Amino acid sequence: MTTDTYKSKIGTLIQETRQSRGMTQTQLAKALNTSQSAINRIEKGGQNISLDMLSRISDVLSSQLVMLNQSGNINFRVEGGHKLTGSIEVNTSKNAAVALLCASLLNRGTTVLRHVARIEEVNRIIEVLNSIGVKTRWFGENDLEIIPPAKLKLENMNLAAARRTRSIIMFLGPLLHREKAFKIPYAGGCTLGERTVEPHLSGLTNFGLSVDTITGFYDATVQALKPERTIVLSERGDTVTENILMAAALNDGVTTIRNASPNYMVQDLCFFLEKLGVKVEGVGTTTLKIQGVRDINKSVEYWPSEDPIEAMSFIAAAIVTKSSITIKRAPIEFLEIELKTLEDMGFEYDMSDEYPAKNGKTRLVDIITKVSPLRAPQDKIHPLPFPGLNIDNLPFFAVIAATAKGRTLIHDWVYENRAIYLLELSKLNANIQLLDPHRVYIEGPTNWKPAEIVTPPALRPAVVILLGMLAAPGVSTLRNVYSISRGYEDLAERLNTLGAHISVIRDITE
Repeated sequence: MTTDTYKSKIGTLIQETRQSRGMTQTQLAKALNTSQSAINRIEKGGQNISLDMLSRISDVLSSQLVMLNQSGNINFRVEGGHKLTGSIEVNTSKNAAVALLCASLLNRGTTVLRHVARIEEVNRIIEVLNSIGVKTRWFGENDLEIIPPAKLKLENMNLAAARRTRSIIMFLGPLLHREKAFKIPYAGGCTLGERTVEPHLSGLTNFGLSVDTITGFYDATVQALKPERTIVLSERGDTVTENILMAAALNDGVTTIRNASPNYMVQDLCFFLEKLGVKVEGVGTTTLKIQGVRDINKSVEYWPSEDPIEAMSFIAAAIVTKSSITIKRAPIEFLEIELKTLEDMGFEYDMSDEYPAKNGKTRLVDIITKVSPLRAPQDKIHPLPFPGLNIDNLPFFAVIAATAKGRTLIHDWVYENRAIYLLELSKLNANIQLLDPHRVYIEGPTNWKPAEIVTPPALRPAVVILLGMLAAPGVSTLRNVYSISRGYEDLAERLNTLGAHISVIRDITE
C-alpha cells in the first residue's frame, strides 16, 4: 500500500469518526489548536500526519483510530535525582468522572461535564457510550457534551472497551430504568485481587433487578419495584453506593441507603443528581435519603471537583525528591488524615485559606510542601473508609516510608494483591519485606538506585514506582505505562513542568 493510500484511508477514518461524534472540522481544529484548513487537508489525505498528531486526534475523538501494533507500548525514561520546584494544579477527579459519565444515562437531555480528566478510564467509558448510540463531543478546556439517543443500542456495545474498565458495573443502576432486559460484560480494570459485585446486585434487587451470571456477562432482567424498606449496604463501597444512588434517582419515591460511602466521588455524584432535580439528604454521611423523580430531561452542566488522590501523588513526589512545591486546588476534606499522618512522621508544609471548588461545594486549599526529614510512624499505616486514610492513597505511603528513618508497617487489608506490587520498589534499592499478601515492612531511608521495571497492572502502585524513579539518581525505564494512563492525564509532562526529567518513548514494531 502506498503512502498516499495510507494518508487517504486515515483521512477518511478521521472524517467518519469526527462526523459520528457530531463535530465540525472547525471544532476539531480548535480542540487540537490547529486550523480548519489543516483538518480539511488531513481528511482529504493531502497532508502528512505525525504519530503525535494522530494520537491527539484519537484523544479528542475518544477513539483509537490506528493500532500500530499490540506491542507498541508507551514507556517512560526517567532521569532521576532532580529537585522539583514551582506549582501545579490538581486535575478533576478520575473516579468522579467515570461515575458522572455513567450517571449521564439517567438524563434524556444534554449533559455537559466541565474540565473532565482526559484519561484512559474516561476514554473507555466514552467508547462504550458511543457504541450504544450516545453522542459525545469534547470542546473548550476538556469540556465534554453528552447527548443520549431516544433508544439505546445495547446490542452494539463495545465489549472490548467495556471489559477494560471496572466502572462498567455502574451501568446497572441507570440501565434498569431504561431497559427490561440487558447484559453487560464482567467488569475489568486494575488487577487487585477478588472484588465481589454481590453488594451491587443485592442492593439493586430492591428496584427489581435480577442478574444471572452467564459466561463473561451479567444477564439482567427488570421487574420495576419501589424499595419498601431501607437499603443497608453489606459493604461501604464507593461504586456500590453510586450504583444504588443512580437507581434511586429515577425512583419517584424516597429511598434510604445506610452504610453508604461518603467519599469524594460519591459526594460529586450527589451534587450532580441535585442538578438533575433529585433531592439528596445526608451528603457526606453514611445515611443518604434520596427523593427521586420519574423522568429526567434537562440541559445541565456540572464541574467535577478536584482529585484528592492526584493531590496526594504530588505530595509524595515532593517528599521523595526532597522538594518544595505548591500544589494548588487540593480538596482538603479528603486529605486531612493523610496530612495528619505525614505530620506525625515529621512532614512540614504551609496551607492557604480554604476556597470553594467550581461545583460550589468542595473545599479547596493550596499546599506548599517543605523539605522535611521524616521518621517512621509509631503505628502501622492502614486505610479506612472516609473520613479515614483513603484506600487509594495508601500505596503512596510505601514510597514515602522508604524515605523515612526507621521501619514502617503498611497494611493494605482491602486488596489481596496490591501490597505485592509494592515489592517492585526493591528494584530501586528500597528495603521491603513482604509479610503476607496484605502487609509489608519498609525500612528507610533508601539509597535510591535506577532500574528498568515493567509497570504493575494496578494504577496507584504503578505511580509509586514512577515516584521512586524520580528519586533515584541516574536513568530508569518504566515500561508499558497504560496503568498510569488509566488514571492520570499527561502525568509525565506535568511532572516535567516541576523540573522532572521524564521522556515518553513509544515502542513501534513492524
